[in-house]
Amino acid sequence: MARCTNCHQKWKVKEIVAIGFSKDGKDCSDCGEKQYISAGTQRLFTLGFWSLLIVPLLLFSIKLSDKDEPLY
Repeated sequence: MARCTNCHQKWKVKEIVAIGFSKDGKDCSDCGEKQYISAGTQRLFTLGFWSLLIVPLLLFSIKLSDKDEPLY
């Protein structure tokens, strides 16, 4: 499950889904540090239709980043 890169607080599924739809990242509910979806995880989500089949599995492998990383 995703954890904050600053305080290592475990994120809830609801928070992970919210950050997935956010372009500006999301603040950690524990320490307030802004978190973003990592570039590697973004690449996994851009697999198109196949990602829809494996999204439930991806929720457990999402990694967060403390900076906004470009996808490429």
